[in-house]
Amino acid sequence: MMPCDTIVHSHILLAQDENRSILRDHSVAIKDGLICAIAPRTDIVGRYVPDREMETDLVLPGLVNAHAHAAMTFVRGYGDDMPLMDWLTTRIFPIEARLEPDITRLASLLGHAEMLSHGITACMDMYIFEDAVFDAARTAGLRLVGGEAVFAFSSAACRNYHEALEATRRLHERSSSRLRTALNPHSVYTTDSEILAACRRLALELDMPLHIHLAETADECALCEQRTGLRPVAYCQSLGLFDVPATIAHGVHLNKDEIAILADKNVCVAHNPSSNMKLASGIAPVPDMLAAGLDVGLGTDGPASNNQLNIFAEMRQAALLHKISDPTALPAQTVLDMATIHGAACLHWPELGRLRQGGPADLVGMNMRFPNLLPMHNPVSQLVYAAGGHECELTMVEGEVLFHKGKFGRFDIGDVIAETGELLDFVRGK
Repeated sequence: MMPCDTIVHSHILLAQDENRSILRDHSVAIKDGLICAIAPRTDIVGRYVPDREMETDLVLPGLVNAHAHAAMTFVRGYGDDMPLMDWLTTRIFPIEARLEPDITRLASLLGHAEMLSHGITACMDMYIFEDAVFDAARTAGLRLVGGEAVFAFSSAACRNYHEALEATRRLHERSSSRLRTALNPHSVYTTDSEILAACRRLALELDMPLHIHLAETADECALCEQRTGLRPVAYCQSLGLFDVPATIAHGVHLNKDEIAILADKNVCVAHNPSSNMKLASGIAPVPDMLAAGLDVGLGTDGPASNNQLNIFAEMRQAALLHKISDPTALPAQTVLDMATIHGAACLHWPELGRLRQGGPADLVGMNMRFPNLLPMHNPVSQLVYAAGGHECELTMVEGEVLFHKGKFGRFDIGDVIAETGELLDFVRGK
């Protein structure tokens, strides 16, 4: 008998292996943050002596949020029902101009709590005062890939893009097993060629990925073409931005030639269906992207443009949105892949998004006995079309329980909720 830290027993296990197997009455043995074995329950019990045993109905890999601005919980519901550019320029940018690190930290922790309670174990984040976002992630315990947002204008955190790049360099020096960095130029319309070239240089120097909003709206594409003579994808390609591992957020307005360029350069796409619909950005050509071999993950975008940080909601939205004219588009298993395996690719963290021996013990346990999930014909279908996220009862990263049946492993959610009045006061200028 071999010692291990934890055994998680399940009635159904979706490891997201090559065959997308649905395993019945399997257990996961965990030691030192890694998976020792995945096998039938009787085999695991006969081989391992755990410090702790846990039971849940269904186990799947931790979900990945491929594009988020977690700190924007403080403006959730502030500036709804507006077009993107009006929303940014009249509501979001003005209030962000007076943002403070403490507000960013508290708002991020609130967002991380929301994600953990909905089975999200890793996310790709972009915001200002990203060091405060990282501090919140350390408190929460989830995995995060982030960096200071880079603009052509000053932000509350940085006077210019040079300071933003140095902020990302400092974050890189504080990387850990759960926190990694990325270069985060905001977009082509809030930067210029000099800034984007500088981002590329630093990404190459520090061997980190690049993460940018791209081809989100028709107006963005038209403005880019007016300013540079090129559409956003061709413009970024001309600057060598795709010579480093890259993730573009949204990719709504892409033609077949642009999809081919992205596929050739192994660029990943974070699809944000709820945000795209709410801001009337359009419908991204996701089936065409997947057919071209692109890794397309799912993102929530920020709580101000969604207004949730819930990948279960995004799975359902993505599946239904792309069936609007073809009921066979984006089958449930494809969408679950987007929330796990493809999401991990978007974070440039390929070890995530699946459960395997020797891999990280990042997993989610689901209570499948809610009325909305019964009867159980197909567990993958239930997760994508019927689950709301509230059924998540266990979220684990590196074998550490970060959320279990309403309680968080590293902080008291009651204390966080009690402090959210500070977020309201800040927005109201008090």
